[in-house]
Amino acid sequence: MAQAADNPSLLPDHPTPVIDLARALTDGQRSSLEQQLDEFEASSGWKLRVLTQYERTPGLAVKEFWGLDERSLLLVADPRGGNLLNFNVGDALFALMPRTFWVELQTRFGNQYYVRDHGEDGAIVDALTAVETCLDRGGCQVVPGLPQEQWLLTFCTSALGGLIVGFAGYPRKQGEVVAWSWVLLLSPLWVMLFVIFGLGPVVTRTSDWLPVLRNGLGFLGSAVAAYLIAQKTVGQAAAGESSGGGE
Repeated sequence: MAQAADNPSLLPDHPTPVIDLARALTDGQRSSLEQQLDEFEASSGWKLRVLTQYERTPGLAVKEFWGLDERSLLLVADPRGGNLLNFNVGDALFALMPRTFWVELQTRFGNQYYVRDHGEDGAIVDALTAVETCLDRGGCQVVPGLPQEQWLLTFCTSALGGLIVGFAGYPRKQGEVVAWSWVLLLSPLWVMLFVIFGLGPVVTRTSDWLPVLRNGLGFLGSAVAAYLIAQKTVGQAAAGESSGGGE
């Protein structure tokens, strides 16, 4: 925790799951978030707590104030570190969501671009919503939801995999339509790009079929384009050399 000095004088005089020293939330947002976290704890037994700070922080005093244990998550929002969000995660939560989940959660919702577009309040609420969703599911390996920039990356890797298939499959022999031996030879590369990096991040983060369809069409379209280009350029050049050698 940033500047983890024990300063209990900054703690509220009443029980609350939210301590908003940085005024990142409006009164209405804070009240709504307090009710949401209290209800979630009552129904699930998971203790989610929020501390926003800037120049003042109660530090380690919040641990005793909230009775943080292995079933607790403390979200600390402090913009001074570059990334807004930090998480103190109880051991029981690590059993359901691995360390890579918390790194992804921090980088997705706490980065300066997300905070700029959604505000500090939006980043805090959205991160907590993702955690609650995963706890309701019984755990997650990755953060739910597919941001636009992440989908674009998966689309590009899908298209790159298609390019490799297309260039590998252009005919090299007379009467050959597709050079399947080359497609199979390069399969570790294009399967990794299309299946692992193109489809994997999509199907693990969302049940929406549209990104999968788009990535599939991107793979197929780039494969056809690469096949036709290779056939008209490299393939014809090789055929010309072959016929010239025969004469």
